[in-house]
Amino acid sequence: MAEQGARALALPEGWPAHPDPILALNRMGSFDWDLDTGLFSMDAQAHQIFDVTPEEYDGRPESLAARIPGSEGTRLDALVARAMKDGSENYGTYMRVRRRDGSLTWIHTQGHIRRDPTGRPRRIIGIVRDATEELNDSAGLQERAARDAARRQQTNVVQITTAALAHARTVQDVIDVVKDTHGLARLGSTSLVLGLVEAGRIRLVAEGPSGASVPGTRVTRIDEPYPMSEAVRTLSPRFIESPEEFAERYPILWPHITDLNITSAAYLPLIAQARPIGGMGLLYSDRRGFSPEERDVLVALGSSIAQSLQRAMLYEQEKDLAQSLQQAMLPRTIPSVPGADIAVRYRSGYAGGSLGRDIGGDWYDLIPLPGACPGGAGRVGAVIGDVQGHDTHAAAVMGQLRIVLRAYAAEGHTPATVMARASVFLHELDTDRFATCLYAEADLSTGVLQVVRAGHIDPLVRGTDGSCRRVEIDGGLPLGLSAEFGRLEYPVCTLELDPGQALILCTDGLVEQPGADLDDGMRSVCAFVAAGPDDVQELADELIGTAELRGGDDDVALLILRRRALAERQAVERIRQHVAPGDPQALARARHTIGAAVRSLGARERSDEIELVADELITNALMHTEGPAVVTLRVLSGPGRRLRVEVEDPSSALPRRREAGEQGVSGRGLLLVDRLTDGWGVEARGSGKCLWGEFEVPEPD
Repeated sequence: MAEQGARALALPEGWPAHPDPILALNRMGSFDWDLDTGLFSMDAQAHQIFDVTPEEYDGRPESLAARIPGSEGTRLDALVARAMKDGSENYGTYMRVRRRDGSLTWIHTQGHIRRDPTGRPRRIIGIVRDATEELNDSAGLQERAARDAARRQQTNVVQITTAALAHARTVQDVIDVVKDTHGLARLGSTSLVLGLVEAGRIRLVAEGPSGASVPGTRVTRIDEPYPMSEAVRTLSPRFIESPEEFAERYPILWPHITDLNITSAAYLPLIAQARPIGGMGLLYSDRRGFSPEERDVLVALGSSIAQSLQRAMLYEQEKDLAQSLQQAMLPRTIPSVPGADIAVRYRSGYAGGSLGRDIGGDWYDLIPLPGACPGGAGRVGAVIGDVQGHDTHAAAVMGQLRIVLRAYAAEGHTPATVMARASVFLHELDTDRFATCLYAEADLSTGVLQVVRAGHIDPLVRGTDGSCRRVEIDGGLPLGLSAEFGRLEYPVCTLELDPGQALILCTDGLVEQPGADLDDGMRSVCAFVAAGPDDVQELADELIGTAELRGGDDDVALLILRRRALAERQAVERIRQHVAPGDPQALARARHTIGAAVRSLGARERSDEIELVADELITNALMHTEGPAVVTLRVLSGPGRRLRVEVEDPSSALPRRREAGEQGVSGRGLLLVDRLTDGWGVEARGSGKCLWGEFEVPEPD
């Protein structure tokens, strides 16, 4: 109950008021409260209602503290103070009283405020009565309904805030939910501060509204005499029920918040797994005290916010771990390739919001290959792949597989051999994972692409007019599975990439969409690429951006290679290609590569002749030797412009020129070479030999 200090020792005339006998007959007690002396007189019936004896009661309101629960006394104090302040003559309310045996009963109290001529309250005369039975009447039912409604509203605060926090993924998301205007309204507070524990200190990370924090308290030690520090240090909430209590308990902080008109505050420790991770302060300017129900609600809110913060912190830590590990497995830099514009991107599955550790096995790589032309466009291998699974093991396997593919390609093996050897490596690795992969060997001087596919999605090609199409590639089994089942054949598809055209390689995370099949996803990506920007970097950003907007837990790897349209044609000094024995497609690929190179050098009119001679020389080497053949195209310097085709093989036996009979199926190769070339010959190369043919071609325009 409100306490008034003694201002005058003299009691007013007629104090205390004599109770009406009729009140006693109706089991009503009376009281007379002198506000100057603080004396509170009660009659015998009032003593009985409060369950105190005259000997126990000393005439001061504090003596009734054992009978009036703290929350009820705080509420009554606020009611009386408001009535005296706003000029009211009367007040009344229901309240609970704790009897001697500990049980709670309801009473109703009414008071009449007497004022002096200046309007100053001097005396309150009132009555109290047992209202337990009245709770069955309409007034009691309304009071109980109001309390039930308040309790439901408090419960709804927890439910609504918890529902909002369920969508919070990051620490900033949690902060945004708690500190926004609607959040403050739900919590019923005027202002809010939120801090996180970092290395024995509390760092404020949020305040609402802006400027609610006290200057100099952005970072405080846990052992400092502040209410939030005390709550975090003791793992117990701190409820401050009046300005006087605030000023008494925290004199360092109180002077800084007096202008905020704070009447009460609650500081809650944010505890997760039995350790403090932060603290939250709620400051109120329109209330005093906290009922037991309100305290329970605030503690429950603090627990919900703490759990959401811990989940968000773990999410961010594991997201950083996943991205760091993934980036460590991917190439640190992509080499600059003459004759091409390159863009690579990687998006972790965490960007879509998966919870828990979700490290993917997607990767890309760009490998400089031997046989590039000095000063001209280069030869590169473009790789895109996806190891089965989303965990650290998948990332570890991916890292090893990427290194192996790079090593085999850099040794100069054919694309089919690179893929087959990588499959054997993965099969022999101590893992049950398989991987899909696509490898494209690009000669940027000619635009020839040799593509092999191991269970991966098809590549896309964007034309110079902006159109985009899917290129269907015959493929083999995924890496690891092809070796397990003994099916290491990987068909090679040869494409030509004109200047300005782009090859787009990606993993299925960019293509697959919930509820749609793969073909629909490929068509959707094609349409997006066709409408996208010309710049490969901007196009890559937009493609990854669509994946992030769509969400999903799968990661995405992306590689875009666009053959650059050179302002001036650069001469190709050398093209070199290995042709393995027993590979029917290798000869066709080599012939196609030579033809494309000749056309790119401006010798289109002789491209058929040069292709035919190269075909004959390679066939001769493969038929009459036991090793691979190496075909090379050179531009010879000196007077007159000449192209020279060389075919090397490991045999030192020289070819013999002979006449073919009418029914003969061989013997015409060298005759054909002699007729079509402007010069040909044979020379020793180490332990083997080299057959060559030269062609005079016009100078380029």
